[in-house]
Amino acid sequence: MNIQKLTVFGNDNIGVYIFTNDKYTIIPKGLSEHSIKLIEETLKTEVIVSEIARTSLIGVFINGNNNVILLPRIASDDEIRTIKESAKDCRVEVLDIRPTALGNIFLLNDNAALIYTDLTDEEEQKVRNVLEMDNVKRGMIANILTVGSAGVVTDKGGLIHVEAKDEEVNELSKFFKVNIDIGTVNFGNPFIRSGLIANVKGILVGSSTTGPEILRIQKAFGE
Repeated sequence: MNIQKLTVFGNDNIGVYIFTNDKYTIIPKGLSEHSIKLIEETLKTEVIVSEIARTSLIGVFINGNNNVILLPRIASDDEIRTIKESAKDCRVEVLDIRPTALGNIFLLNDNAALIYTDLTDEEEQKVRNVLEMDNVKRGMIANILTVGSAGVVTDKGGLIHVEAKDEEVNELSKFFKVNIDIGTVNFGNPFIRSGLIANVKGILVGSSTTGPEILRIQKAFGE
């Protein structure tokens, strides 16, 4: 699997700005041609250029898997239209719940979804309905509520916060039906999503990510 280092707007926290699944990668406006080419060649997806809530924080606000791309209620009509018209092989849904940082509060692949514990029962049901999945549960990772920020999972593997206990790792491996490991990004950052973007075809990491961290990431995602 191809793994490359990337910065976005001079920032190693690349996961704040980019969302990907195995079909589409959504990136903010203003990236260099070199960066866009690197993203395309590494993740091997179609690239969609957009904003969310008039910001470049794509990775904070968008979540999803290969079946559905979830947009927050604060996305504008033209942003929703752009993504829907471009992502023709994936459902695009606006999730009308109180939290808007969807990238931070859900961890999901095509098999399962771990969701924010502070959702109301009504909000949880909305999430289940939009995902069209049965394997959905509330939970934390290493006592962190924002589970989406604490990990990245694909249909090949996953990496979560380094302080997750062995029992958590084993349970999440069974839940997501892939091998899960612990690690860090960007020279010791335990909030995995901030510095890691992955699908089953490739991986992008923040440019401060070390060699040992990269080896751990490659192992976690099945390489």
